[in-house]
Amino acid sequence: MPRLSAFAALALVPAVAVALAGCSGSPSTSATSTSTPNPSSTAAAETQSSCAAPSAGTASKSVKVTGKLDAAPTVKFDKGLSVTSTQRSTVIEGSGEKALTGTLLDVAFTIYDAKTGKKISTAGYSGSAATQFTVSKDLYLAGLVDGMHCAQVGSRTVTVADSADMFGTTGNESLGVAAGDDMVIVMDILSKVPTKATGTTVAPKSGFPAVKLAADGKPTVTIPKTTAPKSLKLEVLKKGDGATVKSGATVTVQYQGTLWRTGEVFDQSWGSGPTSFSTDKVVAGFKKAIVGQTIGSQVVVIVPPSEGYGSAGNTTAGIKGTDTLVFVVDILAQG
Repeated sequence: MPRLSAFAALALVPAVAVALAGCSGSPSTSATSTSTPNPSSTAAAETQSSCAAPSAGTASKSVKVTGKLDAAPTVKFDKGLSVTSTQRSTVIEGSGEKALTGTLLDVAFTIYDAKTGKKISTAGYSGSAATQFTVSKDLYLAGLVDGMHCAQVGSRTVTVADSADMFGTTGNESLGVAAGDDMVIVMDILSKVPTKATGTTVAPKSGFPAVKLAADGKPTVTIPKTTAPKSLKLEVLKKGDGATVKSGATVTVQYQGTLWRTGEVFDQSWGSGPTSFSTDKVVAGFKKAIVGQTIGSQVVVIVPPSEGYGSAGNTTAGIKGTDTLVFVVDILAQG
């Protein structure tokens, strides 16, 4: 599918913009893949009672964290901290639902290099832009996900992540992380974000593809047996009551892209989880569809080639230079 690999999904975390994501992306200006990440095999069977968090250990218990939830913490630990497998302790016990695989969360976090003690990144605390992550090792590095997975909403966790679950044997030169360095992650699980549009239903316009929604919100699109319009067309199927999306903002969405020519899906977030990206990192037609809309809305946009992938198309994704695209987009959050 046309994706920006790791770049778009972490636009809301400037200091680690290409580091924490695995294979997430967006309807990008350049395609890099045609496959949709499969959801974790445990997602379907996982329940509130069966969800199992990583175990605490000597290393995670040794990290001293003080401060209130949603406020930047004070963190103290001895440099050179190391583990052979990832450990997680809970500093503040929440009372909300557990964050199962596939859950979209508002979070705040601070990440340190466990060997050097260097602060790598911090984001999402009160007074700064919100940060959303999906609990999915298909989308983010395993150590980051371990800081959220099965934690109750309202919790603060401290994770000492084994290097194999973070930057591995290559490290990350741009962040100053050496090969083999373990990481300390302090994660605040602030709230659960809906994974589908929650706005008020709006009557569809004539001439648009028909959209049928599954119980989980995943759309099935039926293209009309007519010639595609020559200009961009937009309809709102659900009108949210949240904030208005601004140009250049980081948004979290569920989306599906379909070719008008064939009726085939060429790209989607459904099956891997909501994805976050800057509105400046997507094709022009997709940006026009979401900027100015409100959080909680679902929109359908018909994108002509000139506002999609242009005359070159995208052979990797099966998009010709003459192809019109149809996107169904659930707008979930804005950073």
